[in-house]
Amino acid sequence: MKLSVVIIAKNSAKIIEECIKSVSFADEIIVVDGGSTDNTKEVAQKQKAKVITGISYDFAKQRNIGKTHAKNEWIFYIDTDERVTPELAKSIQQAIENPQFDAYKIKRKNFYLGNFPWPGIEKLERLFKKSHLKQWVGALHESPVVEGTIGELDGFLLHYSHQSLSSMVSKTNQWSEIEAELRFKNNHPKMSWWRFYRVMYTGFYNSYIKQGGFKAGTPGLIESLYQAFSMFITYAKLWERQHEKNSK
Repeated sequence: MKLSVVIIAKNSAKIIEECIKSVSFADEIIVVDGGSTDNTKEVAQKQKAKVITGISYDFAKQRNIGKTHAKNEWIFYIDTDERVTPELAKSIQQAIENPQFDAYKIKRKNFYLGNFPWPGIEKLERLFKKSHLKQWVGALHESPVVEGTIGELDGFLLHYSHQSLSSMVSKTNQWSEIEAELRFKNNHPKMSWWRFYRVMYTGFYNSYIKQGGFKAGTPGLIESLYQAFSMFITYAKLWERQHEKNSK
């Protein structure tokens, strides 16, 4: 059995090479580019990846495009800021050679603001038998629709997210537009002053307390405060849309 890897990317020229190298064991690597203005495409092609033109800011559609172009029976999804460890690579190859399930969850370790580890481990569905992956849904926080059994692999996927404050602010400004628009289209209740306090508190509490950000010291505090800020930006843009609608 053979494996296709799908990577969704946009303006990732500085980091995509290492991502592709970490999945060099695959039989096919597909990069779905969401409109890069840097040389992401050229870097990916230099690493023998096949580049497909995608769309901007709808991650589910990007992943579905990758599935459409994948030629092999198994598909593994990875993002440009993620790296496959040797142990995980071995587990993926073993799972494909002797499949016990129709899809597999991957354990992911997160690192913020450089190489500061975030407490806890995520488990994400990333390896699929193509025929059992029906589709991805969700413009931003996308999730797979799987038909069949799901197992779990050994090894870790390393996720180097939020590597600098400037990149964090840039991404928040982009993603908050989509988040605000989705809430606006779904007729979110009118934003009152007290709702801002609630969503900001929720963002901070989830990051600092529930996810254990307090264990990460200063980086954990910075990240958790930033989550509150991110929530504020999203809901401020929602308020802006609601205010514009009521002003017409």
